[in-house]
Amino acid sequence: MSGLQFYSYNGSALATASSALVRADTLVGGWDPSKSSATCPREINAQIDQAFENVDLALKTAGGKGWEQVYKVRSYHVPINGEALEAMVRNFKKWMPNHAPLWTCVGVPRLGEDDMRVEIEVEAHDPK
Repeated sequence: MSGLQFYSYNGSALATASSALVRADTLVGGWDPSKSSATCPREINAQIDQAFENVDLALKTAGGKGWEQVYKVRSYHVPINGEALEAMVRNFKKWMPNHAPLWTCVGVPRLGEDDMRVEIEVEAHDPK
């Protein structure tokens, strides 16, 4: 697509999706191909912690600085409950101690893999 720059991790065998994209001064991304679905943690706190690490990796792979540039977060949860929300807030405070992004949090019936309980999508401003 014209005007968009897509990024994938070096050596990724998953060519069907990009890990991040740059649109003008905005970065969007986050998954880690080195973590297969077989290694996806089943416990929700560990899965959310891993999702935050994945987003950080995707943003940095695309040339950004990671979570410090994130201004918008969309998270999708199966199920959406207090434990998941507490884990999200804990990670917001860890990864973004100096700001609070816009956050849309949605409960969904299913995600891409059977054991997936969270999907996090972010937008980050990177003025370069």
